[in-house]
Amino acid sequence: MTTFQEKIYKYGNGAYLPMKIVNPKILTDKVTSVISHVVVTTASKLAFISGQVSVDESGALIGSGDYYAQAIQVFTNLKYALEAVQADPLCIAKMNIFVVNHSPDLISIIFEAGFHVFGPNWPKTASTYIGVQALADPEWLIEIDAIVIFP
Repeated sequence: MTTFQEKIYKYGNGAYLPMKIVNPKILTDKVTSVISHVVVTTASKLAFISGQVSVDESGALIGSGDYYAQAIQVFTNLKYALEAVQADPLCIAKMNIFVVNHSPDLISIIFEAGFHVFGPNWPKTASTYIGVQALADPEWLIEIDAIVIFP
């Protein structure tokens, strides 16, 4: 049996943004405190945010060698991208999180940074956490892209 939880967010223009969260009982609930297994929407418009990395507006690296510092900057850049299209973090339907030289202890560090940036607006969205050997720049440790829905 499937459990449905519907989240309907009030969007900036007063419209409501419908998304249904589907977490089938047959799939573990161990991860559903930070992600959802499935997100269903009838969005009329989508935004695709390119992978955000730990650089500031001048292109300078933030947090050399520091996963937490880089994660803060990456989530901050994601937040700026959302603001540029007037989207709330809760409008994120899907995130891909790429982490160089992943190890299990990095999961809590990266999600803690996300909670620090987004606070109560942390998007419990469909997400994929991917350990990778390297990113486009050897100093980048984390990259996050996202798909955003609009009402």
